[in-house]
Amino acid sequence: MPGTFIRNIGTLVLGPIGEEPIRETSLLIEDGRVAAIGVDAAEAARVLDIGGLDVIPGLIDGHVHPAFGEWTPAQDSIGWMSNYVHGGTTSFVSAGELHLPGLPLDAMSPRTAMSVALASRDATARLRPLGARVFAGTILLVQGMTEADFDVLADAGVKLAKFIFYDWASAPAGEAQAYVEWAHQRGMRVKMHSGGVSRSGSSKVAGYELVKGVAPDIVAHISGGPIPMPDPEIEAVIADLSDTFIEVCSSMNYRATQVAVAALEARDDLDRLTLGTDTPGGTGVIPRGMLRNICFLAAVCGVDPVRAIAAATDNVGRAHGLDIGRLTVGAAADLVILGPIQGSRAASVLDCFRIGDLPGIAQVLIGGEPAFEGRSRQTPPPIGSVAYEVGR
Repeated sequence: MPGTFIRNIGTLVLGPIGEEPIRETSLLIEDGRVAAIGVDAAEAARVLDIGGLDVIPGLIDGHVHPAFGEWTPAQDSIGWMSNYVHGGTTSFVSAGELHLPGLPLDAMSPRTAMSVALASRDATARLRPLGARVFAGTILLVQGMTEADFDVLADAGVKLAKFIFYDWASAPAGEAQAYVEWAHQRGMRVKMHSGGVSRSGSSKVAGYELVKGVAPDIVAHISGGPIPMPDPEIEAVIADLSDTFIEVCSSMNYRATQVAVAALEARDDLDRLTLGTDTPGGTGVIPRGMLRNICFLAAVCGVDPVRAIAAATDNVGRAHGLDIGRLTVGAAADLVILGPIQGSRAASVLDCFRIGDLPGIAQVLIGGEPAFEGRSRQTPPPIGSVAYEVGR
């Protein structure tokens, strides 16, 4: 069936960290996926002339805390996911549904932890706010779980497990490592809260020794959520756990983020860096949080903007075992059409990130479909606009 043909793309950023941007190109979408890049013309039901604006993969927020769909008790905010879509986020990865009122965070039992994860998997994970993808149902690991519990979780489709309220001081020797093994055997990824205590006050402090002992797939908010482990421990985690993804969130200690990024760059390991917002929570609700994270990496930490975008797209997808985050042929057509806003010194979205300017979003497509009418309500308008035409 004819799909969507996007023409007059100024710069197309593909997502994977080693892929160079393509200038002055086009994109054909069929059945919700990228069908071709750089074709002169294509038969399509819908033609989008974007007038020289740029295209990047849809942003994947790798660290969110949904509770009841688009209502968050932590900030008493409604519609936050839809607002994030207007900020360029097309996918959400839950780091735990832990802000439910009355949840006994200081005394979580396996039954309670599993009940929350399974309910979230059956409810929140079914949401598609403005078409966005929601990966919810993360199990918050607590003492006393059995291998059979992991079978139940896997059968329900749970894909992510997280250490945050696990009591390291009283835990049986080897239990945490067994959890990681059981999770991996069932195709789950493991994320670990690192640094100081969270807003709840119930999470456990986790520095280098604990992180190294567990060896998770993803070290959550290494530069602060809200505060990080000491600098030498950040550097040691990055050096000694070379197969582990390193996450930076909007709740960061900005100086510690520079430490972490410098350590990754020194090892040529920026393909391990992932981004999230760690919201809603004490950090608030930040619809443009992922854009701001990219700006910080590029403009303050000196990361090449293409690599900074990779940290918000393909790297996040790979870290969590998700087949999203890139715009190569055959990939899901989740993308953001954007560019400099009026008054910016930038000539392209890459320039925007390089100098720290927020870009303006003209449109977001998820699975090849526009997420909303008109332009984003969360950014100023870009200097160009999208013109829809009758298909060929």
